[in-house]
Amino acid sequence: MENNFEDIFKGDKSKFDFAEPNIGHVNRFEAKLKEQNNGAKKTIKTQWYWLSIAASILLFFGYWLGNQNTSNSLELADVSPKMEETQNFYLATIHKEIEQIKGEETPENQMIIEDAFDQLKILEFNYQNLTVELKESNEDKRVIFAMIANFQKRLEVLQNLVDQLEDFKNYEALNANSI
Repeated sequence: MENNFEDIFKGDKSKFDFAEPNIGHVNRFEAKLKEQNNGAKKTIKTQWYWLSIAASILLFFGYWLGNQNTSNSLELADVSPKMEETQNFYLATIHKEIEQIKGEETPENQMIIEDAFDQLKILEFNYQNLTVELKESNEDKRVIFAMIANFQKRLEVLQNLVDQLEDFKNYEALNANSI
């Protein structure tokens, strides 16, 4: 390998360029490099600028779309002050029952609780559909009664769960005493 390089360099030296560059070559080369670097920085800034505009538009569109979806429904509390009281009563009672149930959760009764909470999720989904229907029906009393019945059904599910947990606790206590 070394011989090949030596042969190349020992050979015809006229093929190699030994001439000095023109005066100011280094300055021109540095100026071109600076110009190239400045152009790259502008391009990066421009890209970020357009990217931030696109992100802002996306955020605005998402916000608008979110508001469109919420404006298609009407809560029970929006109907009248009495309905707001009714909704607040049921929601407070439901939350109180859920907190009580969560305090009594054990690995043994976890399956019962999960089943009841799955039923509650279905009822909450149905309630969301009723809120849309309430707006579309111009506050039809039948829809209002269905919404109240939904709250009552949720409370009924929770009360049944509390009763089942109590029975389960009594059954475990009887088994513990008989052993």
